[in-house]
Amino acid sequence: MKEHHVAPLAVVDARGCVVAWSAAAALLVGRDATEAVGRSAADLLGVPADWPAGPDEWHGRAEVRNRDGHRLRVPVAAYRCTGGEGAGPLWLLLQEREEGLAAERALAGWVMTGCPVGVTVYDTHLRFVRQNETMRRMTGVPDEDRIGRAPSAVLSGTDVVEWEARMRRVLETGRAEEGVLVRGRTKGDPDHDRCFTASASPLRDRAGGVIGLCATVIDSTEQYGARERLALLNEASTCIGSTLDVMRTGQELADLAVPRLADFVSVDLVEALLSGEEPPPGPVTGAVLRRVAHRSVRKGEPEAVVRVGDVDVVTANSAQARCLATGRSGLYRTMPEARFWVAEDPERLARALEYGFHSWIVVPVNARGTTLGVVVFIRSRHPEPFEDEDLSLAEDLVARAAVCLDNARRFTREHTAALTLQRNLLPQRLPDQSAVRAAFRYLPGAPALGVGGDWFDVIPLSGARVALVVGDVVGHGLQASATMGRLRTAVRTLADVDVAPDELLTRLDDLVIRLAHESEPGAEAIAPGDIGATCLYAVYDPATGLCCLARAGHPPPAVVWPDGTADFLELPAGPPLGLGGLPFESLEVELPEGSLLALYTDGLVQSRQHDVGVGLERLLLELTGAEASPDALSDRVVEALLPGHADQPADDAALLLARVRRLDADQVVTWDVPAVPEAVSGVRAQVVRRLCQWGLEGASFVTELVVSELVTNAVRYGCPPIRLRLIRDRTLICEVFDGCGTAPHLRRARVFDEGGRGLLLVAQLTQRWGTRQTLSGKVIWCEQALPGPSA
Repeated sequence: MKEHHVAPLAVVDARGCVVAWSAAAALLVGRDATEAVGRSAADLLGVPADWPAGPDEWHGRAEVRNRDGHRLRVPVAAYRCTGGEGAGPLWLLLQEREEGLAAERALAGWVMTGCPVGVTVYDTHLRFVRQNETMRRMTGVPDEDRIGRAPSAVLSGTDVVEWEARMRRVLETGRAEEGVLVRGRTKGDPDHDRCFTASASPLRDRAGGVIGLCATVIDSTEQYGARERLALLNEASTCIGSTLDVMRTGQELADLAVPRLADFVSVDLVEALLSGEEPPPGPVTGAVLRRVAHRSVRKGEPEAVVRVGDVDVVTANSAQARCLATGRSGLYRTMPEARFWVAEDPERLARALEYGFHSWIVVPVNARGTTLGVVVFIRSRHPEPFEDEDLSLAEDLVARAAVCLDNARRFTREHTAALTLQRNLLPQRLPDQSAVRAAFRYLPGAPALGVGGDWFDVIPLSGARVALVVGDVVGHGLQASATMGRLRTAVRTLADVDVAPDELLTRLDDLVIRLAHESEPGAEAIAPGDIGATCLYAVYDPATGLCCLARAGHPPPAVVWPDGTADFLELPAGPPLGLGGLPFESLEVELPEGSLLALYTDGLVQSRQHDVGVGLERLLLELTGAEASPDALSDRVVEALLPGHADQPADDAALLLARVRRLDADQVVTWDVPAVPEAVSGVRAQVVRRLCQWGLEGASFVTELVVSELVTNAVRYGCPPIRLRLIRDRTLICEVFDGCGTAPHLRRARVFDEGGRGLLLVAQLTQRWGTRQTLSGKVIWCEQALPGPSA
């Protein structure tokens, strides 16, 4: 007994006679030890005469009468002691303080009946001794069924073994274990998982020795479930929507929910969503659903009746159809509740029975007022049915995924539109021409970046020449594609009027500046340099083998010479397009027959793994000694510089390879023409003879008229020197050079005009005609189809 709760009174033998008397007893009764020793304790203290008989401990009240005759009711406790004479024991009588006794009894009663914490007492062998009312309700097992048994007799689960080991450690070490989470099922409620927060403390005797263990338990199932739901939602915010891919986002939702919420999850989306179309707002009816993801606790998802990517056909009365039509979730706790619609699909019913489906949650995928699909959660191995808390959790998960799916849908739509625009803006095949044998490769960047602004082109020019162009608009998305399309169109237009490469880039530079100034009214102004376009333009003439190139901030072109060596042309870099005020310089180089010209964008030679310098070295290495066709060589270069490019590079990459050809000497003939009218007839005769040598007699009449008109105009209005060149290629080309820079214009002559009908006649008799400026004058040219079998 604690000292402040008791006061010793006397020691009494087995006959009830006082053996020893304390000062406290003398003060209470008013008799000293000489008067009390040897007398009956019943007479002195008023205890019952038969109190020594019975257990080792006794509590009661004594009727004390002192010398003055006053009577007091005093709480007294008696404890059996050793050391008595004979067979009878001695008893120690103690006075219990009233306030301590009441508090102790009140506390003991509260612990056993009113305490909200479950309390269980075990002996040193971890055998049950006693439990309070709260613990009795938690376990659902009465005391008589627990007496002498271990904790596992009332609680089962994987955590119970670890909890028993902790309790034994408390008995061995005497140190308490606090705040241990124990999950399991009680004998009183074997169908539901419960979570308990438990602590174990040692029980000690007066000497400090461990004589037992007290376990306190709090049912934290609801709190643990709330934390689990919060953790799952928090994880959903980081795990779902990691990419802008509809299929991947749906799979992330299914992976997160299994097995923590359900045993099987399927995600079906409206088919229009996958094609990038805009689904109608609000709930939907009669929509085609396509399975985008599913996940199961069983390997291989054997419960699924639909494979990922296939159409999921549901009946009109099914939970999925109702969910889509109403836009509201459905909770089916048991099989009987869901059987009315599951039974309509025999295959689904068979799977449900085979794998023990017993509870369903069906949630619509709603985002921004549009229904995108439906998600189904199913429990089979998990014995507990879905509850309202599970429905709320499922709806929160799907709501978070719905926003990500809608973002992915919008991105898919915009990306598809941008790809379509880009695909239509880029050449789908190379034009037929004789100057080069070309091949190209275009690799779009990662979808997350959007489409880029890289482009390339092969443009046939007059005189059997060809223009090769590669450009890059910095940035991604529709804006980059639109800018690329405008620049490519401008290049083709300028190439059609045979502008020199450096002059073409100057005009293109002006166009980029104008595009920057034409930004949408009210929008933030775009600096010309922000467009960040680069371009490389080259013109190759197969008649002379000369190639004229100019670049605007673009990587230099590479050339593989006929001996197999490769290097980069030292072409002046020039500023990127849009800066303005800076000149562009061109370089003219002769390319022998069989030389290979390589044009590319920086996405080919620069990546996250290496810088542009390493990429340029690898490009030269792959090109050196290359004798393969441009098409095969393109594959080799791309595979070497962008290994595993099926995963898509970080930036767009374009490659254009062109192996140059030279026209045979027999295909080109040139005459110098004296600047006198009399020379025209002689030139006509030479042209006719040459056509006969080529077997093109059928073209003699038209060619003779055309040559007569063009040479006459050069003699009459031009300046020496005057030359006539005839080229037999895919068409018959006639070119007249003169030293005057003034270009003629086609006009319709009036009735009484003596001249002005020459170019009109040329335009009517030939397929195409035009003029181009040279450094020393101009060229007027025309093309006509080859006649008969010679074509």
